[in-house]
Amino acid sequence: MHDAKRQSKLLRWYQSHHRNLPWRQTRNPYRIWISEVMLQQTQVDTVIPYYRKFLKRFPTLRSLARADLSAVLKVWEGLGYYARARHLHKAAKLLVTEYRGKLPDNYAHLRRLPGIGDYTAAAIASIVFSEPVAVLDGNARRVIARWIALRDDVSTAESQKLLTAAAQQNLDRRNPGDWNQAIMELGATVCLPRNPRCGECPVASSCEANRLSLQHLIPVKKLRKAIPHYQVTAAVLEKNGRILIARRHEKGLLGGLWEFPGGKQEAGETLRAALKREMREELAIEVRVGKKMQEVEHSYSHFRITLHVFRCRLISGRPKPLSCAQIKWVKPRELNRYAFPRADRHVIEKLMA
Repeated sequence: MHDAKRQSKLLRWYQSHHRNLPWRQTRNPYRIWISEVMLQQTQVDTVIPYYRKFLKRFPTLRSLARADLSAVLKVWEGLGYYARARHLHKAAKLLVTEYRGKLPDNYAHLRRLPGIGDYTAAAIASIVFSEPVAVLDGNARRVIARWIALRDDVSTAESQKLLTAAAQQNLDRRNPGDWNQAIMELGATVCLPRNPRCGECPVASSCEANRLSLQHLIPVKKLRKAIPHYQVTAAVLEKNGRILIARRHEKGLLGGLWEFPGGKQEAGETLRAALKREMREELAIEVRVGKKMQEVEHSYSHFRITLHVFRCRLISGRPKPLSCAQIKWVKPRELNRYAFPRADRHVIEKLMA
């Protein structure tokens, strides 16, 4: 339910306790957009240096639209969830051609842009344009679930409807941008997933979960399935002082990034046999798999891999990009010019060393 006293308490707390983050020092729509996209599924401390580096390289929407995707991915390298960067670039081009180089000033039109979902559209519309739409990111969802003592799994469609309605009911319509940021800040710094700091919360007295001593049990989440773990091979294939690298197609996980060619081990295969097969299927070449150079453990959002890296020698065939967008022979010192996934970046570091 709407609570004017809670609104004033939380807004006063936000004014005196909010973190001084770089995107809170501007109302520039482009800069807010960049920050909100980067903050999707990524910690604030991780985002700050990338945000500054990105805006230094692409200070305006038009400069981003003019850039090659490869340049955008290189600046994004290491931040993960690369579809965000591809969507940013695609949306920037669309904004230049169809919106005169400006972000739309309302939720409905923002929502139509590539990579902008409900949360990002609501954040930009409320913070930049003061449109009274509530945000519901992970932090806000947890805060509101505790305010209303929601005892059902928060991931269900029914729970999402309840939380969305509660967020909109509680919204301060006169100051929606600060209100949305205040709820997210509360969730990030006080109303924590584990060990919430209820003694420091400015609105604990109007929190139903706190009143019922349920704050440690809410939000309710279903048990996660075990995360699959794959064995993946990669080849450092050298010829005349150059190394072969391949660029992934732009769709899908890690789309548009460069990598050392290879792929997953299948049931019953040795790692060396898997790598030979992958090189045959992906590049139409036969290789001799030599010494194992490195093993890299890496986690993605829904699975983990162990990357087994081998030095290889070309026996026959001329490499063709059968299942990738592009291939290149590059000198080792040139590898840093290209955007690679984090796991492959460890391989480059070893090659440089």
